[in-house]
Amino acid sequence: MKFLPVIIASTLLVACTPNQRAKAFGGSMNVDIPQGNKFVAATLKTQGGSSSLWYTYRPMRAGETAETWTMQEQSNFGVWEGTVTFTEHQ
Repeated sequence: MKFLPVIIASTLLVACTPNQRAKAFGGSMNVDIPQGNKFVAATLKTQGGSSSLWYTYRPMRAGETAETWTMQEQSNFGVWEGTVTFTEHQ
């Protein structure tokens, strides 16, 4: 019986998508931007208990290089903070 909370918590963490885990429990996730595109912006939309990560990208212009961008959550008490890293590819 004393292991039941651990089993339940483990099951919930495995059942969540990476962006749900990053949003609800902190942690991190990586998003690979399709090759030859530039990351523009991102937002996390929560609706009815589920969350969706929306991000915008555009074609790279001549002379632009691939970069890595990090979106960092800052919570009120400094716990359960998540990060999303966007990686561009040349």
